[in-house]
Amino acid sequence: MAIVTIGAEGKVQLSKDFAFRQFFNSSDVGPTTTFTDLFNDWDDKVKAVAPEIASGALSNAHGDWYEWLLAIASWNAFQRNRSNHIAVLLPNVTRLNIATLYTDELARFIHDLRAKVLASSTVEFISSNPDFVIIDTQLARPLITSREPITHIGPDTLNMLGTAYRVFESKCSFESIVGYLSVKNSLRPDRRLQMAHEGSLMKALYVHLQTRQWITDPKGIKYYAMSTKVGAPDIAALNTVATHSITTVQSKPQPAVDKVFQVNSLEQAELAFDEILSAV
Repeated sequence: MAIVTIGAEGKVQLSKDFAFRQFFNSSDVGPTTTFTDLFNDWDDKVKAVAPEIASGALSNAHGDWYEWLLAIASWNAFQRNRSNHIAVLLPNVTRLNIATLYTDELARFIHDLRAKVLASSTVEFISSNPDFVIIDTQLARPLITSREPITHIGPDTLNMLGTAYRVFESKCSFESIVGYLSVKNSLRPDRRLQMAHEGSLMKALYVHLQTRQWITDPKGIKYYAMSTKVGAPDIAALNTVATHSITTVQSKPQPAVDKVFQVNSLEQAELAFDEILSAV
């Protein structure tokens, strides 16, 4: 396999996963090495092989590379601290209905909600999947049998990280999913809106399940965001309310996004995940 291939129309295509594995294993990725510097270096290596590679292809790769670096950091945080929860990658909504993570009973509640919304109005309950789901350590520990941190990317490493969610399908109770995480290599106003919308809907879904089960004192669910660069306008824009929490005076307004983290190195990722995944 090569870093780049030629598509059916003669267009140069980047093999993102193969390039990531080759570059990660051959690079000196220190704790404080910035991901942006790393991506710039990797871009140069790709261009040395294929000068005609489109900038859009590289930008697209950065998004996946960023997710994989964070997935590695989450995995290692889970292995480093036995009390930590784990954040696992989720595929997009076309490949996974997030309801399937829950037990059959809870999944039926979600399917019922979607059906009733559609049947009683002209709108649908539509949301993208968060990039990561945070699973409670009490469920995760017995199901994640590997106890080794990731220091080298083997042929199956990325596939393992990308499919780890499957061991949780149909097994999550109401308390098992403790949060979600959305990550963007860079933030733009439209991406900020997606995060706020996604966080608001995920929390509304949680409250719906709480109501269907008559749970009077739930722990609550968290929704976090990460990017390589976070400025004051980003923090201000993401400091918006979860819509469902202002529909009645009986509830206290909740944030759509609980916290946004600037994560541009493995050191920053370690600190962020130690906070996000803490079971305390």
